[in-house]
Amino acid sequence: MSDFIKLFCGNANRELARKMASYLGCPIAKAEVSKFPDGEIKVQIQCNVRGSDVFVIQPICPPKVNDHLMELLVIMDALKRASAKRITAVVPYYAYGRQDRKHTPRSPITAKLVADLISSVGPARVLTLDLHSSQIQGYFNIPVDNLKSDPVLCSYLISEKPEIMKDLVIVAPDAGESI
Repeated sequence: MSDFIKLFCGNANRELARKMASYLGCPIAKAEVSKFPDGEIKVQIQCNVRGSDVFVIQPICPPKVNDHLMELLVIMDALKRASAKRITAVVPYYAYGRQDRKHTPRSPITAKLVADLISSVGPARVLTLDLHSSQIQGYFNIPVDNLKSDPVLCSYLISEKPEIMKDLVIVAPDAGESI
């Protein structure tokens, strides 16, 4: 892969980032993502990203959802300040996605808040996987690619597990993005 493409990751799921990097044939670029003694997120980009097309792989997932979100924001800010040409946030799990509308009076639409936070740091686009609701894409003021896993899953089941297909039942936990 080109020297102008760099992959970064936070601490949310380094194993996933390593597997993605291996599949792409592109190493994960060097960066320190840690905490100051008071718990604040500390990021130090340890390579030159000037003019590079940068991808930050960071699911906003449990158990430390808020830490993972802050890591994503701080990493992207550091990359922007280091003169990366373009930043793409790769967010395979989008926390707060279930809070995509007002459920009760005086309640927040936190999915929109998170979209605003991510957009405010300056990525060129966001890449997600199976958002809880497709309407979340509209909360961003930048392009969002919401990839779907069901075609890959179905293809795998048909080719690798055909014996289970006749009795297979798939259940969605709620109406969010069920088919």
